[in-house]
Amino acid sequence: MKTNGRRSSVDTRARILGAARRLFSKNGYERTTIRAVATEADIDPSMVMRYFVNKERLFTAAATIDLKFPDLSDLPRRNAGIAIIEHFLKLWEGPLSGKGLDVLLRSAVTHKAAAKRMQDVFQRQTLPFLQQFCSPEQAQECAALIVTQLLGLAYTRHVVRLPAVVALSQVVIRKRVGATIQAYLEMR
Repeated sequence: MKTNGRRSSVDTRARILGAARRLFSKNGYERTTIRAVATEADIDPSMVMRYFVNKERLFTAAATIDLKFPDLSDLPRRNAGIAIIEHFLKLWEGPLSGKGLDVLLRSAVTHKAAAKRMQDVFQRQTLPFLQQFCSPEQAQECAALIVTQLLGLAYTRHVVRLPAVVALSQVVIRKRVGATIQAYLEMR
């Protein structure tokens, strides 16, 4: 929203974050600069510094994510694998895409803070969500194996963009990866 021909602070912050997410996602942490973010957001670089102080804080804000796990408590256990992969497909390829997960995935390879942030997302969000479906004695292992499927799929489909993986339809992914996730959920 503009007031008197000027952008509101909420609008400016959102423009900066949107630009930062696009550039961190495309270029990773190391190759994204404050100047490039400012150019992408069509503002002066000093405004990026005003709102975020430095590149690290800008990255932290751009890579803050809420996985918004759905309540699957009424779902029959045999359908959990497909429900989990459907949720992640929505995160990566639906209306929630571009909200930080891709920033973390690309940047975690070369940036320790991004890797730590990814680990925190696993510990604080993913592990507790997945543990409700896994047997208690296998919960940590089960969740870790499921995450290998989810992150491996995301990395090969959205970062490396392997043609064979990109070409997979969501129907095939739901069926095949959902079945693999279901097998992990049922391990004893």
